[in-house]
Amino acid sequence: MSKNIIPHDFSVDSEMREKLNGHRGAVIWCTGLSGSGKSTIAHELDLQLNRRGVHSYVLDGDNVRAGLNRDLGFSAADREENIRRIGEVARLLADAGLVTVTAFISPYRRDRDRARALLPEGRFIEVYVKCPLDVAESRDPKGLYKKARAGEIEQFTGVSDPYEEPLRPEIISDTSREDTAEAIERILTYLESEEIL
Repeated sequence: MSKNIIPHDFSVDSEMREKLNGHRGAVIWCTGLSGSGKSTIAHELDLQLNRRGVHSYVLDGDNVRAGLNRDLGFSAADREENIRRIGEVARLLADAGLVTVTAFISPYRRDRDRARALLPEGRFIEVYVKCPLDVAESRDPKGLYKKARAGEIEQFTGVSDPYEEPLRPEIISDTSREDTAEAIERILTYLESEEIL
């Protein structure tokens, strides 16, 4: 980082934005295996928030990799940088007063912890979209597990690369046992109890 960077103070702070919005800014970080249901939950949550008049936005793995992070591969270093960038973007959106919902495998605990550390206490809500590997693999909506098993994809989380489960997520949604509506209701209830909504 350059020594000549001096961040500018904002004239409009996060409290002013939150007052205007009628809700607090936060990051809902959905993490889990490919095929666990992260994107489904994230996009349905975004829709439900929108219907409530909440300013929200989804940062989804493939969408972000198609643009902002298109220069990154899937090595451990590239995955770390992918999540670092996403954490920074999510922090900016939350500071702007949005409820930012992310859907990233984010397999390494250390990277998720770094993203959490960027936000004030209580503004990072980790949602572990839990799903047994065999169930996620049976879904395989993008055909990625099949390719990984055939050796066409290297360093694939759950097959040839590890997934480190969250130790203390705010919410666990086991998508092998509950449907999307139940997961969304639990997340919304949590957001209300924490006075984010």
